[in-house]
Amino acid sequence: MTLGSVPLRYKVSIDHDHCMQCMRCVDNCSYGVYRVEGDKIIIDSRKCTACHRCISMCPRDAINLQERPVDYRSHPLWTAEAREDIINQARTGKIILAGMGNALDYPVIFDRLVLDACQVTNPSIDPLREPMELRTYLGKKPSRLDFRKNDEGDVELVTELAPNLKLETPIMIGHMSYGAISLNTQLSLAKAVTEMGTFMGTGEGGMHRSLHPYQDHTIVQVASGRFGVDIDYLERGAAIEIKIGQGAKPGIGGHLPGEKVCVDVSCTRMIPLGSDAISPAPHHDIYSIEDLAQLVRSLKEATEWKKPVFVKIAAVHNVAAIAAGIARSSADAVVIDGFRGGTGAAPKVFRDNVGIPIEAAIAAVDHKLNDQGVRNEVSIIASGGIRNSADLAKSIALGADAVYIGTASLIALGCRVCGNCYRGLCPWGIATQRQDLVDRIDPEIGGRNVANLIHAWTLELSELMGAAGLNSIESLRGNRERLRGYMLDEGMLKVLNVEPVGA
Repeated sequence: MTLGSVPLRYKVSIDHDHCMQCMRCVDNCSYGVYRVEGDKIIIDSRKCTACHRCISMCPRDAINLQERPVDYRSHPLWTAEAREDIINQARTGKIILAGMGNALDYPVIFDRLVLDACQVTNPSIDPLREPMELRTYLGKKPSRLDFRKNDEGDVELVTELAPNLKLETPIMIGHMSYGAISLNTQLSLAKAVTEMGTFMGTGEGGMHRSLHPYQDHTIVQVASGRFGVDIDYLERGAAIEIKIGQGAKPGIGGHLPGEKVCVDVSCTRMIPLGSDAISPAPHHDIYSIEDLAQLVRSLKEATEWKKPVFVKIAAVHNVAAIAAGIARSSADAVVIDGFRGGTGAAPKVFRDNVGIPIEAAIAAVDHKLNDQGVRNEVSIIASGGIRNSADLAKSIALGADAVYIGTASLIALGCRVCGNCYRGLCPWGIATQRQDLVDRIDPEIGGRNVANLIHAWTLELSELMGAAGLNSIESLRGNRERLRGYMLDEGMLKVLNVEPVGA
């Protein structure tokens, strides 16, 4: 018995009246949708992922793409996606993999929060003519400062300050490992953050030697697999991040398919060529906050207490309690990754069904840390689905000190969010290690595009702050008075600690 084929997800067609037979579609498609037979271009629509590479490269706009041209009988429960997942698993008996972030139609809380603006008695600020302080420091802050006079009568600071990261803008690039993304992608991101005075994460795959010139603007990551971790790696980063969980797949480890482990990736990660890089679900030396504190202090000791250490967790229902424990572990910042966080490869069932939204997680953590009087002990970094400067401003107003962006930075490099990152065939040269595809990204041009994005968001953040009558990022942080909820239920407003519109 055969299950037969499923209806086409995408239908590709060529307008032959406009086609000039330049073959750019054939050359640019890494999925094999197009092939030449004689003087004809033959199309296999079943291989299409809607990456739009062929459409963007066609000089005559001769290519058309239609989504689900022939579909199943409509049904409110048994959607086309549900049926196709069952058919695929009936054929293979395997877990379905997926890339990018949560793809289900959950409401976006950011879109139901509106920012306040000043009018007459509390006038707005013009960011074009008034100074706006966006500089952000990540790390422990003292609860008080003690001073003394020296023998010469000068005032000296007695309080010992913990190492902090200085950001010129509260926007950083999240951790995407070498292997999950290409070296040219990482170089593009590194060039952008260096220019903009901020930082990028290396991901859990070690640091390629080409990134060494940008090491002062990188945050190195220690994940459960400990790939690429040695003392040289730890000393090169401006900060160290311990990855406990990830928003796209809370409760499980990482997975880099062996097809992406080329010679350079195997050397950087210190693993065999072509082998799957699978991180365990837990760190096998961390089963309590006390264990975590020991690793935090070990990393600080190894780097002579000169670098801040962050801890990254996925946003889950008890995220506030976990963050409170992290604040007492000697960590300098807690990174919270919401359920819309991206990924190169994750089980689809995890990506779409596990975790909670970043908006609720930020608010819950900020509220808990303030209640316990330890908010100054740890900075909060939010990530997972930050799409624009409004999401950035709302994250900070809910309590974050800064944000990580991931997918947004990849879109600035050409990503079309087709969700096939795990296959290693990215036609834009981003989520691939195939050299002919990697070469499609010019790090100079890519770096300029990402820097432009960060610069534009920074300008818009200044405008939003000015409209709210604020000239300092510190005045926006945790300032829920500048937020109002629209069409949010009473329970969610309570979690966010935000008033409804009109209140």
